[in-house]
Amino acid sequence: MKKTMLLMLLFTVALGYSQDWKTNFDVSKKEATNENKNILLVFSGSDWCGPCIKLERDIWKSGEFIAYAKNNLILERADFPKKKQNQLAVEIKKQNQSLAEKYNKDGMFPLVLLLDKNGKVLGKLGYKNVSSKEYIGLLQSFVK
Repeated sequence: MKKTMLLMLLFTVALGYSQDWKTNFDVSKKEATNENKNILLVFSGSDWCGPCIKLERDIWKSGEFIAYAKNNLILERADFPKKKQNQLAVEIKKQNQSLAEKYNKDGMFPLVLLLDKNGKVLGKLGYKNVSSKEYIGLLQSFVK
């Protein structure tokens, strides 16, 4: 009984802290328009880029960022994994490449862009060794 309760609690906590990272930029723009939010577009190499992995672990998965994003952002990830077992569907690869051609011509990883609901770049960041609260402050500085 205790194990069942513990598993249920962990599952509930995991759901509460999960994020809705999109992989379809058209859907992200529609949601941003409908909800009057900005888009956070993140270019990452999820299985090979050390700073990308640190951003995921230290910023994107933090409670502060999750709460902030839920109320203020549409999250879009353009991932470029290298390991065979992590490869993405062909249509997602094509879209990510198209996004890179438009927004990440220099091939920087990680690249974090704050976009308005129309896709206009408001500001950009990379990895910063700061707290999630400080990172949120950097993002907020782009819209003031």
